[in-house]
Amino acid sequence: MYSIKLQELIDKFELRIITQHADIASKLVTIAEVNRPALQLTGYYDYFKPERLQIIGMVEYTYICKMPSNQRRETFEKLCSYSFPAIILSRKLNPFPELLEAAEAHNIPVLQYRNSTSELMGELVRWLRVKLAPRTTQHGVLLDVFGEGILLLGESGVGKSETALELIHRGHRLVADDSVEIKKVSNQTLVGSCPDIIRYFIELRGIGIIDVKQMFGVESVKDTQTIDLVIQLEFWDKNKEYDRLGATEEYMEILGNKVVCCRIPIRPGRNLAIICESAAINHRQKKMGYNSAHVLTQRVMENINGNSTPQPEPDFDTPGL
Repeated sequence: MYSIKLQELIDKFELRIITQHADIASKLVTIAEVNRPALQLTGYYDYFKPERLQIIGMVEYTYICKMPSNQRRETFEKLCSYSFPAIILSRKLNPFPELLEAAEAHNIPVLQYRNSTSELMGELVRWLRVKLAPRTTQHGVLLDVFGEGILLLGESGVGKSETALELIHRGHRLVADDSVEIKKVSNQTLVGSCPDIIRYFIELRGIGIIDVKQMFGVESVKDTQTIDLVIQLEFWDKNKEYDRLGATEEYMEILGNKVVCCRIPIRPGRNLAIICESAAINHRQKKMGYNSAHVLTQRVMENINGNSTPQPEPDFDTPGL
């Protein structure tokens, strides 16, 4: 299970620390979901997940204000006994003395956020999903080609880096070469990035290491990119049947997510950069609802059934023909 330090979250969202004696350095956040303890304030703790961050907004605050002091003390004592990572007060709400007393007793940091609760929850969950996402490392090259994230895969020496360099020269952007860190942000989205130590570098056999950012400029690189299409480069095998129509799509599973995969055979004379550009544009067309293979199939079926519209005979008496 992945985790982040609470201090990193505090720095990111510029949270104010109210409980000065809480041990923030030892606190870890391990789950992307957050909780507004509305039902818990009434004493209902079934299905309560104490590993979540607790957020108190205006609704919870005004409800607590109506409690007598002794009830507030009992409520916060029971809530803080679950030892969650932290409790955050939005809208710069002032903490209750009973809350500070219970939080100090159970070593729970109380934090304060300046803006609305909805804004905090939306930004916090989005940020945590990225930080705590399941991840893996893939040997390949990731590029942004016409806005589509293209992951080039293939055995060593097949030409992935050379293809990437040609695509960069044609105006596309490099995300990662050799090692691609992939995070599963959601069940539909995979985000790729590059390890810091090799970011913006490409290795070319016979030349060595190239700094793409320095050679081609900052517009030639990108830090992260969603993975939309996998292109598997492989050496040409004359005994293997390759897809020539593209009527059906092949998929590759990465971290449980299915990504469209194209297998491109390599042989002398094939311009891989143009092929990758065409694959990116074709994939975008399919996402927009146009599939050229299906259109061709439909035309062929109409022609077979005799339903195609006959073309007019040329009029050779017309001037200019």
